Amino acid sequence: MHTIHDSNLTIAGHVVSGLHYINGTRVASSESFEVFSPIDQRVLGSVALGLPEHVDAAISAAKNAFPAWSALSPKARQAILHRFGDEIAARADAFCALESNDAGVLLSRMKHGVVPRAKLNITYFADHALTLHDRARRNIETEQATHIVKHDAAGVVVIITPWNAPLMLTTWKLGPALAAGNTVIVKPPEWAPLTCSLLADAAQAAGLPAGVLNIVQGTGAVTGAALVADARIARISFTGSVPTAKWIAGAAAAHLVPCSLELGGKSPFIVLADADMDAAAATAALMYRNAGQVCLAGTRLLVHRSVKDAFVRAMRAYVQNLTIGDPREDATEVGPIIHPRQVERVKGFVERAVAAGATVLWGGKPHSFGAQYFEPTLLTDVAQNSEIVQSEVFGPVLTLQTFDTDEQLIDMANDVDYGLGGVCYGEVAHATAIAERVNTGFIWINSFGIRDLAAPFGGCKRSGIGREGGDWSFEFFCDVKDVIVPKKPFKASFSHR
Repeated sequence: MHTIHDSNLTIAGHVVSGLHYINGTRVASSESFEVFSPIDQRVLGSVALGLPEHVDAAISAAKNAFPAWSALSPKARQAILHRFGDEIAARADAFCALESNDAGVLLSRMKHGVVPRAKLNITYFADHALTLHDRARRNIETEQATHIVKHDAAGVVVIITPWNAPLMLTTWKLGPALAAGNTVIVKPPEWAPLTCSLLADAAQAAGLPAGVLNIVQGTGAVTGAALVADARIARISFTGSVPTAKWIAGAAAAHLVPCSLELGGKSPFIVLADADMDAAAATAALMYRNAGQVCLAGTRLLVHRSVKDAFVRAMRAYVQNLTIGDPREDATEVGPIIHPRQVERVKGFVERAVAAGATVLWGGKPHSFGAQYFEPTLLTDVAQNSEIVQSEVFGPVLTLQTFDTDEQLIDMANDVDYGLGGVCYGEVAHATAIAERVNTGFIWINSFGIRDLAAPFGGCKRSGIGREGGDWSFEFFCDVKDVIVPKKPFKASFSHR
């Protein structure tokens, strides 16, 4: 750790601050940490490390800004948040360049998917807050009373986001938190903090009042620990690993702070005997996107025994044609793994699986393109209770198992500790019947990646607690209040009737 000498980083011609953003201003630190690019391990620069005094300042700023921000009408917040969305869009090139260099995310995916979605994450929830307010005013009518249901802002919210999709997942949480009237502190991922820093510039340009949004960079052990243990926090929203979630939940429990936890998965990708093999194989190859660092990817291929060979042939053809390389190149389809530690983790999973008897159908080792690249890998001859089937790898590694009956399939699909997503290819009625029996938060039929911000997102079992999206986001970020107005004069009575 060392003191920052230059507060700005210049990446691909775009400038981003390495300082915190607290109470509407950039704030330096006596300590910092370096940020590396997973593309070629070059140092991108140093960013400020959030110390306890920075956390305290950010919480104080958010708490002081809360009364005025929460008192604004949903329509007034909507106008500001729409400007925020516009400012994100105006910085599209910078967001794309920063996240591609910082996190190794495909530049093409940033341009066509992530940045437009980031803007929508802000504007959609600003609009939804207005409709939620209008719907609440319709009230609940009973014989005795009118119930006016209100969604009141909870207070100061902490958002902690992961390194695999920093911009998309931060705005996904930030949109409803701000639209509900909360003030927010974002703790960006240590390995990829730069797009979160640029969000502060967009917020300031949009006229978001000082203290409403604060960005404090740092490590989980120092910065994150101070944030989640503070009694002034009203909500914690986290996406990341199960061990970190347990630690956060334990710290939050001391003050009974509600947590929303999205914790990844080990989702089944089911191929029924009546599936379109080519379509299923093409979609299965998508599971290697973002170097497999996608929580909702279907990493366990469960294929009917009668079509295994046909499916493997079709999938191999797609995988062989994947372009692996620099994520800044438009043709690239599989980029680098985020960090050397993660590369070693992925490599260790594969080596232990092979030592336990797994067969490598393709891949299985680091890729020659660079130190943080790993070959798209498919392993078979794996036992249901093996580590490679039961544990989340978070890399470009899939397993393939076969089944003979629907009952056997359901047992295999559900026999893991995770339950986030899933994919099922087959005749629609058959696939839907299977999907309804899989223990998971969501499952796609003959498709993958279709999402709508109005729909619930989240998992069961170790994949997390809570749902995000539409009304579900506001149920978490708000205190729901029932104002009860009687329809006839009320007289207190001690009657037990």
